[in-house]
Amino acid sequence: MSKKPLKSTLVVGALTFISRIFGYIRDAVIFIVFGANAGTDAFFVAFRIPNFLRRLFAEGAFSQAFVPVMTAQLHSGETEFKRLIDHMSGVLALILLAVTALGIIASPLLILLFAPGFDDPQQQVLASDMLKITFPYLFFISLTALSGSILNIRQRFAVPALTPVLLNLSLIGAAIWLAPKMQNPVMALAWGVLIAGIAQLIFQIPFLIQAKGLPKVRLSGANEGVKRVFTLMLPAIFGSSIVQINLLVDTIIASFLAEGSISWLYISDRFVELPLALFGIATATVILPMLSKQHVAQERQKFSHTMNWAMRLSLVIAIPAMMGLVALATPILATLVQYREFTLADTHMAGLSLMAYALGLPAFIFIKILAPAFYSRQDTKTPVKIGVIAMLVNIALNLLFVWLFIELDLEGSHAGLALATSLAAYVNASLLYILLNRAKVIQFMQSTFALASKVFISAMLMYYLLDKFTPELAAWSVWDVSTRAKVLLALISLGAASYAGILWLLGTKPADLKLEAD
Repeated sequence: MSKKPLKSTLVVGALTFISRIFGYIRDAVIFIVFGANAGTDAFFVAFRIPNFLRRLFAEGAFSQAFVPVMTAQLHSGETEFKRLIDHMSGVLALILLAVTALGIIASPLLILLFAPGFDDPQQQVLASDMLKITFPYLFFISLTALSGSILNIRQRFAVPALTPVLLNLSLIGAAIWLAPKMQNPVMALAWGVLIAGIAQLIFQIPFLIQAKGLPKVRLSGANEGVKRVFTLMLPAIFGSSIVQINLLVDTIIASFLAEGSISWLYISDRFVELPLALFGIATATVILPMLSKQHVAQERQKFSHTMNWAMRLSLVIAIPAMMGLVALATPILATLVQYREFTLADTHMAGLSLMAYALGLPAFIFIKILAPAFYSRQDTKTPVKIGVIAMLVNIALNLLFVWLFIELDLEGSHAGLALATSLAAYVNASLLYILLNRAKVIQFMQSTFALASKVFISAMLMYYLLDKFTPELAAWSVWDVSTRAKVLLALISLGAASYAGILWLLGTKPADLKLEAD
């Protein structure tokens, strides 16, 4: 019991890491080929809308509602399990078809709604045309998420974790090979998104067949499990994806700011997504089926131990990752994307928002860890209430920080948006924990508190060393790609070695990261 969750998390994390590496290559290729301008701003809006809905329906509300119900259904027998996935696939496909058709028809209106600051008619038309192509991605990727949830319940975590690499490969191919053949090269990125959605769904089908989980689509007849999923899903649509809603609010406000602001925020968010996906999402993916099973079996102590294990594992990664990203924000951007169309000025501006987003990384991860404690107990209403509070805080801080930046004539008003999102995430995570603690569902163990203090001390000393030895941004602009890569790798190695060494000197052992026995 103590080794399997850690092993599963490491497997999911490792495969997610591979996908994210290709994701960074994808982003580097996009910015090197197209730059940070009105065209890329239009694409990122057209991509963010279906991607936002994907995270809402697929990775967020749907999976959080589906997995606990499916786990309970599997507990009742294989026949009931199969019947539920058959009915679920049919209902979901029908809803997705309707939403996709509506999204394509309403694409000009959606662009006006999500990017009201686009005052150039050509940019509006470009974004709308792209959205018509990218919106069907929602249909295919949501069905892919259904397939992934079935595989996760079967304890097959590897394939769903690896599947996203196909999106990255598709967009890289579109930028390099398709773009030169098109009248408007940036349109190739929209086609790359659509191709990726189809490819990801097809990729998982053989593994579903192997796991005996391929649904037989049913559109007729009622199913209590399906009703239960959608009952839980409706409030979870908001609560589980509040971070993404906050990011979308950032995009709306950023459309009124300087040209390139949306692209700067996008690339900043992407670099924060790596540790978030590796450890926050990976850990949440593994613990949700565990927590659901423990809740059904009424194993309260095991439930609390599982949550403490997840938080200890997250602490060990989240704090140093935050410090490392703050210290190395501009070196990372200079090394990976500052070429051709992506300028020194772009690196500086994107670095400001990357540091601001990085400050919220522990909160982003803890939201991913704490939310499953509610969803596994089939409580989706409480995260909704907390999400509303967090979103209101984010909007208020967005307006306040942008106003302050403008009034004080400070550069990087877009970074104020990132900072607001980070602070709102801390409000969200804190309220989730407080309510879980009050309900005595989870309580920090002594070992968790002790580990947290050691992690904080180690991460602060690591930051001091990185700040002391990191060259100025001007030097990175002079160096060639090989020199930049070598220096960055040396700094990352210094940070990792110093953090691990100090943590070890403070008495931390590998056993501290194992799931404690009852």
